[in-house]
Amino acid sequence: MGSSSYLLLGLLLLCCTVAANKEPLENAKYKDPKEPLGVRIKNLMSHMTLEEKIGQMVQVERVNATTEVMKKYFGIMFLGSVFSGGGSVPTPYASPEAWVNMVNEIQKKALSTRLGIPIIYGIDAVHGHNTVYNATIFPHNIGLGVTRDPGLVKRIGEATALEVRATGIQYVFAPCIAVCRDPRWGRCYESYSEDHKIVQQMTEIIPGLQGDLPTGQKGVPYVAGKTKVAACAKHFVGDGGTLRGMNANNTVINTNGLLGIHMPAYYDAVKKGVATVMVSYSSINGLKMHANKKLITDFLKNKLKFRGIVISDYLGVDQINTPLGANYSHSVYAAITAGLDMFMGSSNLTKLIDELTSQVKRKLIPMSRIDDAVKRILRVKFTMGLFENPIADHSLANQLGSKEHRELAREAVRKSLVLLKNGENADKPLLPLPKKANKILVAGTHADNLGYQCGGWTITWQGLNGNNLTIGTTILTAVKNTVDPKTQVIYNQNPDTNFVKSGDFDYSIVVIGEKPYAEGFGDSTNLTISEPGTSTIENVCASVKCVVVVVSGRPVVMQPYISNIDALVAAWLPGTEGQGVADVLFGDYGFTGKLARTWFKTVDQLPMNVGDPHYDPLYPFGFGLITNPN
Repeated sequence: MGSSSYLLLGLLLLCCTVAANKEPLENAKYKDPKEPLGVRIKNLMSHMTLEEKIGQMVQVERVNATTEVMKKYFGIMFLGSVFSGGGSVPTPYASPEAWVNMVNEIQKKALSTRLGIPIIYGIDAVHGHNTVYNATIFPHNIGLGVTRDPGLVKRIGEATALEVRATGIQYVFAPCIAVCRDPRWGRCYESYSEDHKIVQQMTEIIPGLQGDLPTGQKGVPYVAGKTKVAACAKHFVGDGGTLRGMNANNTVINTNGLLGIHMPAYYDAVKKGVATVMVSYSSINGLKMHANKKLITDFLKNKLKFRGIVISDYLGVDQINTPLGANYSHSVYAAITAGLDMFMGSSNLTKLIDELTSQVKRKLIPMSRIDDAVKRILRVKFTMGLFENPIADHSLANQLGSKEHRELAREAVRKSLVLLKNGENADKPLLPLPKKANKILVAGTHADNLGYQCGGWTITWQGLNGNNLTIGTTILTAVKNTVDPKTQVIYNQNPDTNFVKSGDFDYSIVVIGEKPYAEGFGDSTNLTISEPGTSTIENVCASVKCVVVVVSGRPVVMQPYISNIDALVAAWLPGTEGQGVADVLFGDYGFTGKLARTWFKTVDQLPMNVGDPHYDPLYPFGFGLITNPN
């Protein structure tokens, strides 16, 4: 498109706007923060063309939000939102200042458009600000569910909001309020529990992220200023109930099951003013959720009175039909008429815009549906103060990875640990371990690996291996920090039997588990410990007293090894603050965690959840041995 075409487009937009509203833009009511919210929304919409409205409904990945790309598509930028996908960063190891500068650069382009509508920038912050170097990485949700401590989770939300705002970002794709009913699912660690009641309690993270709703206000999106972020309850709905735990698969369920297990946490999220809800890739009884009008519009919007933004998952609309992008016109129509307000990503951005525009002009999609979507988007933007404070500053940079936040994460790690075995009987416990010893052995693939300790959704989408991904404390380092200075700590990742027998060790700590994964890449049919974890258990525990610490995103097969293990601890995915593990192993704090998931004996039993008729677990839901601090 040539420069003359851009000019013509601008004139057409202007003419359309003048026809709709003759009020001068410089005096427009939507720019006045003293005007009531409803007046500002209505006034701004009266100035908007169809193209500008549709632009608000599109969210693009950061790398596509450049001036050049936007000019190629539209000639000007009037998109509603930009986001960072997993691992999408300004530069490797980027500082908070670099993040703020990048977000502000994009924001300034949005503000330079005719109406000056700010973008809202989103990112996955699912266990802290997990994409950003030096951020505090909290335990994944599976560990937080163990704590049964809504107040702790709220404080984690508050800390996460500060760290996200330190990078100039205003919106997080969290929390995940899935109820994982089958640990074979690769996202089970993003779920607080198999029990919806625990998941409901943990929605307290929403006021932590967004701020407490003002007295008397319920169910209206609310974000309390520049130290808070818009939250996103996900993935609506039934994502944790798919067949065989397969990611984005089909959830076969009756109405009572859907409303009784998977829906309750959404009641709480809406009541607490969650700003956005993300739709699930999965299906309910064969119908893709992205095309489910009955649940999105009739239930979420009309019955629950949700007034925020319903956003797709990444390329979720493109996946309504298979293969990806097939019968795209139908996918766009199905998603919009189902009640979707914002598209996250598109395999073909120009085609998406063209399809939306064409279908509205042909009256296939009613204008009232577009207006509903835009009203919701603007409601969130006005409510969170984006029009008054669109540009971020560097004043919160010191919040990223702060000492206070790391101490909070350490507390969360302590409370998330579950003691499953402690000696052959209560009279001869192994834990807490003595700090004073002649020589101890630390072994296992996960003992000195920060990436494994943090799991998926850490720096990158799938997570990383090693210790140079970010700042943190490994479990090995934590052990060395904790024991008496005269205690000799020997680390051998996978020692053979001869090494162990000849070492004259007082006791051993074996840290094994799963390698990082995210989403469908973590779907598993066998749920085994990553090799050489099992051989490490056998080599070490046969010859010296051992505590085995399992670092995993879900229960894994342990039954064959239990008899050889003196003590067993489920540490889940603790994040950067491994010191919290040592705090409890050595008795500075006691074990208090109780399983929020059933620990199965064999995968043949799955799915198996508390209350099922044939419930025969290795460790039942709610199990957890208690120790007193020294």
